[in-house]
Amino acid sequence: MNLLLDTHVALRAITDSPRLSDKARELILSPRARVWVSAASIWEIAIKHSLGRGDMPISGEEAIAHFRAAGYQFLPVEPEHAAAIEGLPKHHQDPFDRLLAAQAQLEPMRLLTHDPMLALYGDFVFPV
Repeated sequence: MNLLLDTHVALRAITDSPRLSDKARELILSPRARVWVSAASIWEIAIKHSLGRGDMPISGEEAIAHFRAAGYQFLPVEPEHAAAIEGLPKHHQDPFDRLLAAQAQLEPMRLLTHDPMLALYGDFVFPV
C-alpha cells in the first residue's frame, strides 16, 4: 500500500512523537506499506522553518536527511498534480494540503493526515 504522509504526520513519524497516533504508527510500520513524502511537504517545512514557526523545528535539508534515513520515498510535484487542484472542492484552504490531496488522488495513494478537513476529499484520505 502506498502511503503519502501529510507534513505533520511525517514529522511526527521521524521523531517518534507521542502525538503520532497508534493507527498511523501501525500503518507506517506495516511491511506492506511503501511510505512517501511529497516535495510539497519539504517546501512547506522549509518555508515555515525559515519564518521561525515553532511547528517546524527542523529545516528542509534536515527533513530530507531524516526522511531518507527512515527509508521514505520522495514524491515530486508534477504539473498534473498542480492542475488537479482546480478540480478539488474547496474543503480546505491550505495550498500545501490541497496539493497533497491532489497528489494522493491522482497517484493513487492513501493520504495519512491528522487534519479532519482533508478527510472530506474522499476515501483515499485516512484520518489518523
